[in-house]
Amino acid sequence: MYFYIFPICAVALIVIGCVKIYIKLTTKWARSPTCLLGKTVIVTGSNTGIGFYTALDFAKRGARVILACRDYKKGEAAREEIIKRTDNPNVFLKIVDLSSFESVRAFAQEINKTEDRLDVLVNNAAAALVNDKKTKDGHLLAMQVNYFSLFLLTNLLLDLLKKSQPSRIVNTSSLLARIWTSFSLDKLHKYNGNIEVYAHSKVAIILFTKELAKRLEGSGVTVYSLHPGAVKTDIFRNAEGWAGSFITALFKRLMNFFFKTSEEGAQTTIYCAVEKNIEKFSGHHFEECRRVNDYKRATVPGLGEKLWRESEEVVNLTH
Repeated sequence: MYFYIFPICAVALIVIGCVKIYIKLTTKWARSPTCLLGKTVIVTGSNTGIGFYTALDFAKRGARVILACRDYKKGEAAREEIIKRTDNPNVFLKIVDLSSFESVRAFAQEINKTEDRLDVLVNNAAAALVNDKKTKDGHLLAMQVNYFSLFLLTNLLLDLLKKSQPSRIVNTSSLLARIWTSFSLDKLHKYNGNIEVYAHSKVAIILFTKELAKRLEGSGVTVYSLHPGAVKTDIFRNAEGWAGSFITALFKRLMNFFFKTSEEGAQTTIYCAVEKNIEKFSGHHFEECRRVNDYKRATVPGLGEKLWRESEEVVNLTH
């Protein structure tokens, strides 16, 4: 019996090592030297993870960076760290709670009032494994944070983005949007498990991106969706219950070895924000700093328009 243990372990280690090497070799980096001096950018969920490294990169490029965060203490710590690393003092913290439409409206109103321009909006913030918890607006917490508030915030800032054109909107989706093919509008409001709610919110983001691109044609504003890859982040920090704790612990073990770092995971977001000559791909989806074919659900005729009308009603979009 012991005779077989060593070769089995050796093969397992070789396989694990090959997987790790493959992940590293296939991870692409945003190499554009684009300078953002004189530009203003907003990154939601930028106190940690992908959002933090996206904001850090923008600050290195000289941008005026607005960190849109829910937690003041964590957001302020991120702001100070970015300034320290980049020597760019033009990094500012603005508080927004994406689980509240009232907070999103207040944030957008302040931005429209105080900012002369907005060149890049990165909708990065997300929530997962929060079970069937509802917001005070009456919607599933994960769906409101991940999609409905993204829809509302983007629309409320469109005039400023148009004024600043050429400008860009970058929406973070997920590979789960490709895997989950059962999306329908009624499921925006139904809880059938944490993974399904999360996946549906990410499908909605892709559909919204494609529909928004159509509506923005000729405006000078372009929009892109993306999958950042499997990334070591703390997106599951709000996980609840024993199942949430188990999944979080399991994912942490997997993430520590197999997943990308947050800096690596930020690269496609950065690419969509600064890469030159991708305007013709407005409405398209990106992975590993390259455009990829549409996900199946994103090609259903009329679905994006129906989602738009449903979203308008949910957020009471009257500008």
